[in-house]
This record gives sequence, structure tokens and C-alpha cells, in this order.
Amino acid sequence: MEDILTRIRAVRNPEAAPDQGLLAALDSLRPAVHAEAGRLLDGVASARISPKALQPVKVAVAGTFTAENVAPMLRLELLRVGIEPQLHVAGFDQLLVELADPGSALAGFAPDVTLCLLHDQALLPQTWDPADLAGLAERIDGRLTLLEQAVAGFVRRSASTVVLHTVALSRPEQRKVIGFAGRAELGRLWREVNSRLLRLAADHPAVQVLDFEALLADVPGPVRDDRLYRFAGMAWTPAVELAYAREAAAFCRAASGLAKKLLVLDLDNTLWGGVLGDDGPDGIQLGGGYPGNCYTGLQRALAGLRSQGVLLAVCSKNEQALVDSVLTGHPEQVLRSDDFVARIANWGRKDHNIRQVVQALNLGLDSVVFADDSPFECDLVRRELPEATVVQLDGDPAGHLAAVLEPQFFGAVATTSTDRERTSMYRARADREQFAASIDSAEDYLTELGLRVRIAPADEYSLPRVIQLGLRTNQFNLAPRAHTEGRTREMAASPDHLVLGFEVEDRFGSEGIVGAVWVTRGAGHWLIENFVMSCRVFARGVEHAVLARLAAMARAAGVTALHAVYRPGERNKAAAGLVTDFGVLPGGRYALDLTTNAVPVPEWITLEEFTHV
Repeated sequence: MEDILTRIRAVRNPEAAPDQGLLAALDSLRPAVHAEAGRLLDGVASARISPKALQPVKVAVAGTFTAENVAPMLRLELLRVGIEPQLHVAGFDQLLVELADPGSALAGFAPDVTLCLLHDQALLPQTWDPADLAGLAERIDGRLTLLEQAVAGFVRRSASTVVLHTVALSRPEQRKVIGFAGRAELGRLWREVNSRLLRLAADHPAVQVLDFEALLADVPGPVRDDRLYRFAGMAWTPAVELAYAREAAAFCRAASGLAKKLLVLDLDNTLWGGVLGDDGPDGIQLGGGYPGNCYTGLQRALAGLRSQGVLLAVCSKNEQALVDSVLTGHPEQVLRSDDFVARIANWGRKDHNIRQVVQALNLGLDSVVFADDSPFECDLVRRELPEATVVQLDGDPAGHLAAVLEPQFFGAVATTSTDRERTSMYRARADREQFAASIDSAEDYLTELGLRVRIAPADEYSLPRVIQLGLRTNQFNLAPRAHTEGRTREMAASPDHLVLGFEVEDRFGSEGIVGAVWVTRGAGHWLIENFVMSCRVFARGVEHAVLARLAAMARAAGVTALHAVYRPGERNKAAAGLVTDFGVLPGGRYALDLTTNAVPVPEWITLEEFTHV
């Protein structure tokens, strides 16, 4: 571990060569040296420690106690999840001041994410009567009201996502009540405090709340060291700081659209115990007692991931017919054939098979998590597919569930109805491809599909999916991740802007909301700030139908031109065709004169009307 610290110290020297394997090596750091590693990484450009570009995110940290010690661990954890952080850390107990003051350093920093660190002493009065818990509840209520007012004011003025968390009641405060019945009442009161904090997310869409109190059940030791708290205002022990940094980094990954989308799974000693080819379908370990119940528990959890939009695929060295017999017939098998978007069982190289799956689904390798028990297969995929994330499920199968879930690879700010139907939507894609193979021409295929496109302003129901698309769409976008959740909500509520979502349906069913457009409405022209579309509906002309509707809306409003921002990158070349007919303006902008250019709807698409603009 110290060798990793030595490597970090070396790479801090601008004269030294980059160490682009260092970021991956950070996964093996001992918790005891996380803070030191995070401090050493301050000021080190991510290009010096990683072969791939990381996502820049501005993260502010403000607390009701000394928050500076969280920053190094947070920096390290953000780097590990693919984020190049720009951090702003407020001083001791500056949370309410920074939130409430429009001219504060926090406001000037304009963060993408604002992390608000709380501790019990900020909600409790310095002196309270253990015999008067009703009076204590009233005083806590007043402090919560001040916090909520400060947060509400900040989110009105900022496009930042504000992240609060539930708070643990420290043992010294609990022990002030000597009666066990009184302690139970204090516990109920404190849970109401945390319930009120959790409700802030429902009351303020730009606010998220981490249930941090629940996570602390697995953190060893007390929440705080009283000596350090009295001496330096440190309300959390290092173990608690690390737990928070990991949870906050996982949230930032989700909020930045960096969550993984596809989990590729081995079978033998991964989804079940034993080797299918040797033991036969009746001999593999599934259900019953240990270790079969470990594999059944993992499968149940994976079924839960699938129901929330995570795609599952099989990549196994096995006979396909034998695998299919287990997936369809084994009484203890939880995951069935239809739960997977792809099932590859052969004797080929797993890195080649994973590439095949990813290409068929039109996903990027950086959206893949591969889980296997074999060190050889894991090393092969790490070496040949460095963009993919590899989880080695060796050792006691009781630990497999945590190995897959605990890193929160697939975390989302919120899940949507589209997420819940994602597996069936990808399976329908295979039906479309089979149908296309039976049609002589591409035009005939598109006509026979019966494409219908519905476009409408984002509302309370569609907005979560629109936000998700803006953050997660890598291939078809004009400006990658141009709008935070807060900015999208702000534009959707503004009369000077327009946020549209569009849904596609054909003879095989609905694709759900697959795209969105962000528009600033000016007197002479409308500016398309971003246009994103899911890879599931590529090559059908959907984007041109949406552009035609947007042009018609602009003309109806008396506008003579559409402008668009297009920032070409490594991944978003697919969107270039959208601005083909636009003229080029300075500063990466494009313009379409609506007085001289018709924008037709492709003849194979039915564009359904809506009444509200």
C-alpha cells in the first residue's frame, strides 16, 4: 500500500512521467491511508494517473462542523468512480451562512453538487432537559425549519443539486436519558427528525437526501471521537468520514451520468455453485442450505437490479443447450432466459464475446461490469477491455452479493418507468432485427414498422427520465452532459426556455421516452442547447421528425431561425447529422434559416400532436 503512496508522490512531480495505471491501483488502498492518498492527489491532473478522460464535476462541501477532513477522502473516491473533482470546502460550521448568503463563496463557486454535512449537535440545543422530550422536539423543529429555509433559498438561486443526509444520534446524547422508556421515546423523536430530512427531497426536486444513518450500522466504532470533537470540531471518526465519502461519490457518479448499464455474468461458481458440464443440471448448487442459498440470494438481488433498468447478460464457457436447460427448467433458478438481453455460452474468448454483446446492444464498453470467479478470465478482460469494470467473485460465495452491490456501479438518482421496461425493450430490438432481415429494403422496413413519435414538454412525470437522458446519453448528443438536474428543472419551469421529451412506438411496442431537447426561446431565434436520443432508436429518422416539429413551433411563435450548439467529441459523432443543413456560425454554433428551409417529417413517421407549447 505504501508503494501506491510512493507512486502518488512521484506523479506529483511535473517533471516525472505520467503513471496511467495509478488510478486503477487506488482500488487496493487500505482504508487507513485513504486520507493521505487523497491529500497527495490534490492538484494532480487526472491525465497523469488515468489513460481515459474523467468527467469534470464541481463539488462543494459545507458542514455544521469541521468538514475539511472529508475532502481528501472524497477526492480519492470521486477519482475512483471516474470523476475529476473541483472541490470547494467551506470553513468550520459555515453551512447555513453559505447557503443563505447570495454572495457567499459557495454561491460564487457555482457547484454542480453541494454536499451538506450535518451532525446531531447542529440540531440539538446545547442544553436540553431529558425529562422534557416534548420541549426538545419543539426546539429541534425550529432548527430544522432554519435549515430547510436556507436550502430552499439556495436551490432557488442555484442550478446545483443539494445533497443532505440523515443524522445519527451520538451515544453520549442518548445516554443523557436514563430511563429506557425515555430512550425509546427519544429514539422515536429522532427518527421523526430523520423522516423530515428525507421528506425534503420530495418537497424540493433539486434536493437529494442520503440515508446515511442506515449505512452507519456497518461502520465499526462510534460516530465521533469526543476528544477530537472538543479539540478540533471533528464530528466524525475517520471510518465515518470514509463511509460518507464513498456514498457521496456514488451519488455524484449517478448524478453525472456515469453509472454502468450492463452486467455480464459468468455462470459456473458465479450464478450457481459447481461446474455445469461436470456436475450436470441436477448437481449444481442452488437453493437449500449453504452454499446454494448464497447463489440464490445473489440471483434474487440481480433480478431486483433488472427490474430497475440494469441489463443482464450471460457470458460462459459452457454448452448453450445445457445452459438453456438450467435457465428454463431448474426449480431453484431465479433468473430465467427472459431476464437476460443476451446469452452467450460457448468456448470462445470472453473478451471477444463481451465485445459481441456490447456491439449488438449498441452500448459502450465503459458501461459494462463483468463478474466472474476465474482469475484468468478477469485478468483477460481487464487487459483486453480496460474500459470495462471487472468484479472477481472468488472466495466464499457469501461475499458475492456485497461484491456486486456495494460498489454501487449501477446507482441512479431516480429510476423511471422506462428503466423498469428496459430489458423487454432490448429484447424487442432483436424482434425488430429479425423483422428487418425479412424485408427487402430499408425504406420498406421503416414503413412497415409503423413508427409513431410523440413530443411534449417535460412535466412532473417525464422530467426524471429527461434528466436521466441528459446525463447518461453518450452517443447522440449535441453537447455531452450540458445540463445538470438543477438546470434542467430550472429550464422546464421557465417561460423563456423549453424542455421537450419524445417517445417512440412501433408495431413491436413502445420504446418509452427516448430523447429530449433543451431550448432557449429568443425573440429572433431559438437556441437548441442540447438534443439527446437513445441508441435504441438510431437510424429511423426520429431526430429529423423532432426537429421538424421544433421548427414548426418556432415558426408559429414568429421566430425566423433555429440555432444549435454542437460540441463534437470522441463519442457523439452520431449527432453531427442533425445539423447537416444548418449554416455554421462562430463559436461552435449552427443556424437554420426557417424562412428558406423546409424541415420535413420523414414520410414513414407519424408525428402525434400535442396542444401545449
